[in-house]
Amino acid sequence: MTARRYDYLLSALPGLDTFGANPPMSKQDLLDRLSEAEGPVQTVQVLLLMDDLVQREAIMSGELPADQAGFSVLSEVDADNIPVLPAYLLPESGSENQDTARLNVDAIWRTFFMHAWATAQRSGSPFLKAWVKFEVGLRNALAATRAHALELDPLAYQVTPELADSSADFASALAAWSSALDPLSALEALDKARWEWMEDNSKWYSFQAQELEAYAAKLVLLHRWRRLQTD
Repeated sequence: MTARRYDYLLSALPGLDTFGANPPMSKQDLLDRLSEAEGPVQTVQVLLLMDDLVQREAIMSGELPADQAGFSVLSEVDADNIPVLPAYLLPESGSENQDTARLNVDAIWRTFFMHAWATAQRSGSPFLKAWVKFEVGLRNALAATRAHALELDPLAYQVTPELADSSADFASALAAWSSALDPLSALEALDKARWEWMEDNSKWYSFQAQELEAYAAKLVLLHRWRRLQTD
């Protein structure tokens, strides 16, 4: 089957050419446009959901005021104004109401990446498959570096290692992260590595779903970076 083209939709979207630039549109606006044009909503929702989970975690740790968050997939909040997780992200051995917030963090990310991989498989999205493998690999490489520095077992901090890209080389990204002079610069080094990967793994001017998915992933990074700069 020939892949569907989204020439008009992509030509109407503002450009995303520079890492660190102000986001030209909201994540919800992008999702609404995709819905109206019958675009790849399910795969893009996965990419936007990751940013929602990052913000949810920041709210729970006190790093981000709840009224400053911008969610596009998670919509319902509990009595403490914490976004409620959908059923497919709840850890199998517990529930949202249990007082195991820190313990559940890794379990939530595990279920998220498994959900992302299943969505990629079901939709046949090559970009989402590659993105999951890259993101899991980068996160686990970072966790292993931190564990070694603290003389801890790195295997205890790996999340869905079976989904990681075993051939990827994260040495330069980790070197830039570890040599950064401050936490903000360290986070910038990681997000720049993500941006460069998206540039290298996107079929620009293909006007197909993969290009829209890459656009969404880059838009998420711009919004994340704006929040970090504001903080």
